[in-house]
Amino acid sequence: MKSDTLRIIPLGGMGEVGRNMMVYEFNNEILIVDTGLMFPENDMLGIDYIIPDMSYLKNKRDWVKGIVITHGHEDHTGAIRHVLDEIHAPIYATPLTAGLLEGKLSRNGLLDKTEIHVIKAGDSIKIGKYFKVDTFHVCHSIPDGIGLGIETPAGLVIHSGDYKFDHTPVDNWPTDYAKLAEFSKRGVLALLSDSTNAERPGWTPSERVIEPAFNKVFDEAKGRIIVASFASLISRMQQIANIAVKHGRKMAFAGTSMIDNAKISRKLGYLDITDELIIPIDQALNMPHDKVVIMCTGSQGEPTSILGRLAIGKNRGFDVISGDTIVLSSHPIPGNEEAVSRTINRLFERGANVIYEAIAPVHVSGHASQEEMKLLMHLTKPKYFIPIHGELRHLVQHARLAKEVGIPEENITVVQNGQSVEFSKGRMKMGETFPGSYIFVDGSNVGDISPDLMREREMMAEEGIVLVNLMLDNKGQLSCEPQIHTRGFLMNGGEEELKTIARLKIQETIIHANGNLQKDVEKVVRNVLYSETRRRPLVLISVCEVN
Repeated sequence: MKSDTLRIIPLGGMGEVGRNMMVYEFNNEILIVDTGLMFPENDMLGIDYIIPDMSYLKNKRDWVKGIVITHGHEDHTGAIRHVLDEIHAPIYATPLTAGLLEGKLSRNGLLDKTEIHVIKAGDSIKIGKYFKVDTFHVCHSIPDGIGLGIETPAGLVIHSGDYKFDHTPVDNWPTDYAKLAEFSKRGVLALLSDSTNAERPGWTPSERVIEPAFNKVFDEAKGRIIVASFASLISRMQQIANIAVKHGRKMAFAGTSMIDNAKISRKLGYLDITDELIIPIDQALNMPHDKVVIMCTGSQGEPTSILGRLAIGKNRGFDVISGDTIVLSSHPIPGNEEAVSRTINRLFERGANVIYEAIAPVHVSGHASQEEMKLLMHLTKPKYFIPIHGELRHLVQHARLAKEVGIPEENITVVQNGQSVEFSKGRMKMGETFPGSYIFVDGSNVGDISPDLMREREMMAEEGIVLVNLMLDNKGQLSCEPQIHTRGFLMNGGEEELKTIARLKIQETIIHANGNLQKDVEKVVRNVLYSETRRRPLVLISVCEVN
């Protein structure tokens, strides 16, 4: 049975920063836009990253006709291999984005199994029977970003991707205003627009404004300069290269992802850096300190990154030395502020001069601020508006901006992951809610980490662990007194007294047990520990039967 309804389902990126993934569905055909990951929060112990919940797509694999990736950042590409484990569909991406995807997929042995179509900003692509996608260039903090005009039988929907209106971009390629204006003439049913900077008034500064700050860093630095940034921030690589030439320094890259992305970008012509400027990291470490600049990963305080390891003195290739100037050219992702501050403090302790966004303009956002958001609405003149990409506070503020520029309140909706929105006969309504929860990736485990396990990890980290070993005879009675061991749990000095109380309660419980012995003992031990210490450690009960 055919339907005239366009269904839009966010599987990530709504109510959070990262994990961006949007599903567009019409009459048993699906278009996916972006497949991003999200970095874990501080209390997500042992988690490498988080990906979208793809439960909705598992029974509709054959419906997926294409995946369009708007740009090469991890929050839009990082889950691609996990998506391809579930879905086999062609990928559409611009040259740089496709190159970065190919590098990512080749490292995971998936490239030969993947169909990637390289497109250019401005191309129109037909995906399935019902989706015609008009791409348009947008400025962002990585080259070759695009937004999408998605033409469906239900109407034209604009998906902005990450964007800003930079009139003087590093690559001299501004956002395609003409295309946006053309969309408005065709009639825009709905605009889905990036909300990351919805709380920031005014305009986001141009990427070029950071160049004076970096020139000052290079003028004043007497030793090595180490610049930490995202491995995909290609425009920053170009700026550092230009300034390095001006100040007579050679340039080296450290970190696999940084080296790979620089190589791909140079090969595709997105980085204009001569062979004479680039040197291997080993050579850079043996040069006079005032003749080299090193670019590395770790600007978010990630403990396994180059900068994260430098901060604790555990980087294998080289170490921080007194007199190094270290620049963090990024803004902390929400949730990473503590890790970034800790990294900065440790680098200072090791004798480095650390320069970061709070004290010098060494970074500028790649996302639109409030006035740019309003301009996008004026250029496209959408009937309906849905804010995307951001925490709930960002989405709500963006919705308020839409109301300010004249979009009727009833035509604006704020949704979170899994909440579908449907368009039929020119009208919008809320649809069903589908799974949109966190899928944790821990090493090779994907989706096996339950909320209960995460709570257990948190309890162990915060309160410690208490192990109780019970030896029972064939009549179900204790053959010896319960053994109680603790790890990371402080008993406030009365350890033996507390263990004695716990043992007595355990013995009473076993005598009167008539149900689940382990649960009954766990409950009574928890109660004893809380009543005596006001703390709730993780309690584990082991029961062994002996003859």
